[in-house]
Amino acid sequence: MKKIVVKFGGSNLRKPQDIDRIVNVVQTYQRPLILVVSAFYGITNALITCVQAAKEGAGTKAALAESQSYTQHLRRLKRELIEANVADQAQRERIEQALAVRIDQLDRYLTGIHCIGDVPTFVYDAILSYGERLSSLLLTEVLQSRGIQAREALPEDIGLITDGVFGNSACDFAASKQSVAQALAGDGVVVVPGFYGVDRDGKATLFGRGGSDYSAASIACCIAAESLDVWKDVDGFLSADPGTVTTPRSIAQLNYLEAAELSYFGAKILHPRTVEPLFDQDIPIRILNITKPERGLQPYTIINGQRKVTKDVVKSVTSTDDVAILKLHGPGVGFKAGILARVTNQLDSLGINIKSVLTAQTAINILLARDHLDAAYAALAEHHLAGVVEVSRNAEVAIVAVVGDGVLEASDVGSAIASRALSAAIASGVRVCLAAAGASEVAAYMLVHQDDTKLALQAVHAEFFGA
Repeated sequence: MKKIVVKFGGSNLRKPQDIDRIVNVVQTYQRPLILVVSAFYGITNALITCVQAAKEGAGTKAALAESQSYTQHLRRLKRELIEANVADQAQRERIEQALAVRIDQLDRYLTGIHCIGDVPTFVYDAILSYGERLSSLLLTEVLQSRGIQAREALPEDIGLITDGVFGNSACDFAASKQSVAQALAGDGVVVVPGFYGVDRDGKATLFGRGGSDYSAASIACCIAAESLDVWKDVDGFLSADPGTVTTPRSIAQLNYLEAAELSYFGAKILHPRTVEPLFDQDIPIRILNITKPERGLQPYTIINGQRKVTKDVVKSVTSTDDVAILKLHGPGVGFKAGILARVTNQLDSLGINIKSVLTAQTAINILLARDHLDAAYAALAEHHLAGVVEVSRNAEVAIVAVVGDGVLEASDVGSAIASRALSAAIASGVRVCLAAAGASEVAAYMLVHQDDTKLALQAVHAEFFGA
């Protein structure tokens, strides 16, 4: 029998009682499972802050005390979780000792920063992986205390090998499949910390922020899983953010491309790279809601390879403000050979990813993640590219996208989908900066003034789904 990989994210790990929900879900399956877990909510951000503070205050007593204070906070937090979820005192003490060993390891890494005054990339990735390492150990111990056959399996123990890129690695499937499948065979429940794998030297490398989804998908690929079940605290994918649109529709089925584009353009259900490892093997992703136990194992959304153009074409409208525009001005920048190649090489050398490029004769518009904008601007402004007379930047924008199979081919439903979306936004007074269609066969998008994001979402959703 094929196994199911089950993913629990940080949204499922906020309070001590959330562990009970996870245990109940595990018991509902009544079969061997591979669980992939994220860090408890907020832990990764706190670790990032802690590393930065340690680096900036390296060598000072105050900074060292701050690092030690945070690890003490972690000890108290885990103790509270143990007390809330494990009844037997002897078991509590044993679990607390096991967690203490792992927190001591984290403490040594943080102390090392103070000693050397720097944070090597492999140290940074190792430190950030401890949120997941603590979650997996704690959950394994709680499952065992409830009489469930469970064991923990760390990525370094199962051979989840990456390409070695620190901070944003990818799984090396050729190197991982056999070892991961062998290590995760057998009965019972296996708990694996998400977010990281290891390079060929055994060093932790992160799969990028939110990368636990990708971890789970990679493991599902390696073991040829029956499905990847992702438990959230929402009703799967919707036609829009329920915080923006009053009555969004639920989406029962998406294909891989639609899910990837929705995630890329801001839907926070899945990490954008989750579908990559599953695409070729046609392993379905099932989105379930942990707050609705009455539904059992019935998913809200299933993601698979079935491509279907619906009557209304558009399945969802989404947005993200994690975008900024870097613009190169010049009377011939769109014609002069080599400019874009030099720009991309320069940004790549800085580890800056380009989201999209829109060109014209007198301008090249480069879309970047917002936190990369200043570094990209500084690099290109100082580079003095031939033909570029000015470099400007704009962080006051957001992307609004429509996603659905057939977005570029839906000639039988009236005006082109992209045109309808753009017209609806403009008619509502939205300030549109740029619009694009054609880069994806299932999505079209526009850049709007950041203050108009909600208005644009409501207008475009009303156009396709009614007021």
